[in-house]
Amino acid sequence: MPVISVTRLRVRRWWFVPQFVLSSLRAARQAAAADGNLRVALLRDRKQVYWTCTSWASEAAINTFMHAAPHGPLMRRLLNWCDEASLVHWTQDGGELPAWPDAHGRLQREGRRSKVNWPSADHQAFRITPPAPNAVSTKIK
Repeated sequence: MPVISVTRLRVRRWWFVPQFVLSSLRAARQAAAADGNLRVALLRDRKQVYWTCTSWASEAAINTFMHAAPHGPLMRRLLNWCDEASLVHWTQDGGELPAWPDAHGRLQREGRRSKVNWPSADHQAFRITPPAPNAVSTKIK
C-alpha cells in the first residue's frame, strides 16, 4: 500500500528563507528521483510556511529517502531554521496525493510535532493554520 507523507514547516527568520528554499528544492528533486517515489507536491504558504506532500510505494522507500543526502542533513538544519514543524504519514489504497485542505486536516488530527530549537506558541499548542486558498502549489512529479 502506498504511504503518504505530509510536512509543514515555518521558517522562523526571513534570512533563513533563501537557504531553506534552495535546500528544499534540492530535497524535492531528490524525492522525485528516489526509488519508490510516486508523486511530489510543494506548497508555498503565507508567513514563511512551506508544505510538502509525497507519495511512496512503501515505508522502506520513504525511510531510505529520509536519511540520504541532501534530505538527511537538511532535517538537522531545520532545528535551527524553523519554529514550527509537523508531519504525518498514512497508508492508502492509491498513490494519489490529497488536496491541500485534506492534507491539513489529516496533519491536524493525526500528525505530530517535530523537534525545533525555538518553538513558537502555535508549535507548542499544535495549532496548525490551514493553507491559504491562494497559496502557490507546485507538482514536481
